[in-house]
Amino acid sequence: MELVSPYRSENVWVRRMTKYALRESALDLLTRIGEQGGFSHVLLDREISKQKLSRQDGALLTEIVYGTLQRRDLIHYFIQPYIAKQKKIKPWVRWLLYMSVYQMIFLERVPDHAIIHEAVEISKKRGHKGISSFMNGVLRNVQRKGVQSLDKIEDPVERMAIETSHPQWLVNRWVDQYGFETTKAMCEANNQHLPMSLRVQPLRISREEAMKQLQEDGFKVEESTLSPQGFLVLEGAILSHPLFQEGYVTVQDQSSMLVAEMMDLEKELTVLDACSAPGGKTTHIAEKMEDQGEVVAYDLHEKKAKLVSKKAEQLQLTSITASQADSRKLGEKHAPGAFDRILLDAPCSGLGVLRGKPDIKYHKKEEDIFSLRNIQDDLLREVAPLLKPGGKLVYSTCTVDRHENEEAVQHFLKEHSDFEVDPSFFEELPPALKESQGLSETGLQLFPQEWDTDGFFLTRLRKK
Repeated sequence: MELVSPYRSENVWVRRMTKYALRESALDLLTRIGEQGGFSHVLLDREISKQKLSRQDGALLTEIVYGTLQRRDLIHYFIQPYIAKQKKIKPWVRWLLYMSVYQMIFLERVPDHAIIHEAVEISKKRGHKGISSFMNGVLRNVQRKGVQSLDKIEDPVERMAIETSHPQWLVNRWVDQYGFETTKAMCEANNQHLPMSLRVQPLRISREEAMKQLQEDGFKVEESTLSPQGFLVLEGAILSHPLFQEGYVTVQDQSSMLVAEMMDLEKELTVLDACSAPGGKTTHIAEKMEDQGEVVAYDLHEKKAKLVSKKAEQLQLTSITASQADSRKLGEKHAPGAFDRILLDAPCSGLGVLRGKPDIKYHKKEEDIFSLRNIQDDLLREVAPLLKPGGKLVYSTCTVDRHENEEAVQHFLKEHSDFEVDPSFFEELPPALKESQGLSETGLQLFPQEWDTDGFFLTRLRKK
């Protein structure tokens, strides 16, 4: 086993994993995520950290796990003719097939014979001769005969759903809301790599200085157009770098950075973050206020509220107080008009973050959207009285469904005549977003294909 140091400035050692062991790790992760519903990004980061993987091995493990999850339904369609006679396939066998076919079709670095050999060896180790023979037979058929053609599917929406591995109900819903072409572009974007974006802690380091340090360490980076604190990491593993480890930068999608940028913040304000975990937006709010003022953060779960406090500590921010509470009952804790600004980053279906959490699309159901909307309505109604007259409330979600976004805001405004969409919100948007496809009278819907971000909605309401 080879040990290599990833950075000259660190006394940190990582190991190079054998390709066989790496694929066993990938199979374990896929089986757990696919069958038990674990969060892919959390389990993957944990495995890379636990195994102390090198940059190259971490990237390959990520590629196999995410790629297989993203293309699951398409791969199943591809191999259906070769597995149709098999009455019952164990979950781990099915996922081993999926990840092997993914590598054969979508990755060029590893030859087919090596992929097939390793899959058969894993089958022998975990199963019996019958399973290894089945594995060898299916993969040899894929190699020699190819895969089932999508041309057999006549309905264009059904074909799009299978080709991009999105549930049929979801594709139908998006086509109804946004049309065929936008839906197709969104589904295709959801299967593309999302570049990691970082936010600097500007009280400790400038964006220019952070980018320069990373470039000197071999990273490829570029500025974000959505936040003056943000930049993209196009090449390089940031999580083990001193800038991240020591709290000079933090990981946050560009779309999420837009929230604090659009809250019209200044020093000495009193701000409520009603649904704050894990703390990315909370800490950004404190940074925009130069850590002068008060940021009161709540989360429904105490464990998650502690994550906010930990994030504030990592970034050396002292203006944040994080606690556990149900934000539908904050009227019991705070007087009416207690806050200058309120952020309600509401619980949602998460259908905008499928690029980074592809497992979500297989576990969500259409009825989840409607049950979550009830929670969003309750939260908006209950936090609204806590805003001062003339104060501003930002409502945001990480989804791309109109029922949770525009329709939720319209419903709130219909019931609260003392609120309006803040006209200056549209004037203050970054120049690149002022012609965005997702602009409406209600707010801004970001699509993943448009700005290479998560799908995200936000708007700013003003209390008259």
